[in-house]
Amino acid sequence: MSLAAAEEDSAAEIHLPDDVDWEMLDKSKFFFLGAALFSGVSGALYPIVVLKTRQQVMLSNDTSCLKMASSIFRAEGCRGFYRGFGTSLMGTIPARALYMGALEVTKSNVGNLATARLGFSEASACAVANAAAGLNAAMAAQLVWTPIDVVSQRLMVQGSSCTVGLKKYNGGIDAFRKIVKADGLKGLYRGFGISILTYAPSNAVWWASYSVVHRVIWGGVGCYFCKKNGGGGGGGYKPDGKAVMGVQAVSAVMASGASALVTMPLDTIKTRLQVLDGEGARGGSLTIVETVRNLVKEGGLGACYRGLGPRWASMSMSATTMITTYEFLKRLSTKNRESFSF
Repeated sequence: MSLAAAEEDSAAEIHLPDDVDWEMLDKSKFFFLGAALFSGVSGALYPIVVLKTRQQVMLSNDTSCLKMASSIFRAEGCRGFYRGFGTSLMGTIPARALYMGALEVTKSNVGNLATARLGFSEASACAVANAAAGLNAAMAAQLVWTPIDVVSQRLMVQGSSCTVGLKKYNGGIDAFRKIVKADGLKGLYRGFGISILTYAPSNAVWWASYSVVHRVIWGGVGCYFCKKNGGGGGGGYKPDGKAVMGVQAVSAVMASGASALVTMPLDTIKTRLQVLDGEGARGGSLTIVETVRNLVKEGGLGACYRGLGPRWASMSMSATTMITTYEFLKRLSTKNRESFSF
């Protein structure tokens, strides 16, 4: 089914809740509640990120995710799954605020431009606006996320017996000091370029895919999840809150799959650049070319997809909770909430 057809069908048969744009939000409530909600989401998903990171810096492919999780639990207990979490959380709050602000402002402005001036249909304008918003939000957030990634990822792999070229750190502050002492402030932005190349297209693909899949699902099979809109002369269906959340979740998982497959090699290269020390020429930092060469030697193209399972699971779970929480957050933060209930 085409995007235009899905749009027409959903408009004719399904009455979805109105979208909440930037101008409708109470900004202070939006950022305060967002920090609290997304901190909880980050805590719940952090162990999967630890597994992904450790797999990406391994020298071999022979350790499965379950085997690694079991090994971490036996050797380090539950704390092993939350190494570097405090550091990550400190950076997640300002980075998430930057991300959400850039996302909503860009989505609103680009959406209005695409429909009013460029004559795009609502569905096409929504996909373009979502892609541009994801791209812009990721680039803005990386200014904060990259230094936090560098520090927290090094803490994540502490205690791992399957990695090489690792220094020992006594917490986030110690890691920060040693990185700055060894490489200056540029050490905190190691992999910044590859981070932009990873997360910017990843977010653009995710948000555009989500927009398309979301509309196609409602246009194709949405009516099966909805109840008829009772009362009034207008026909059609009005989905309840569970149906809306269900479609959001399915759309998020499918968008995550597309995004993970496209950007996984870049994420593996980025992680190695940020974590491994002394593996480059003359014992210096690795370059992108050296990192790619090492990965090819270790396992060919498959080595670039180490941690794909955990990353896909993490992205799917994160995206599902993120999008449902995000939509819930926007409705909680509207200036006039009565008009935006499910």
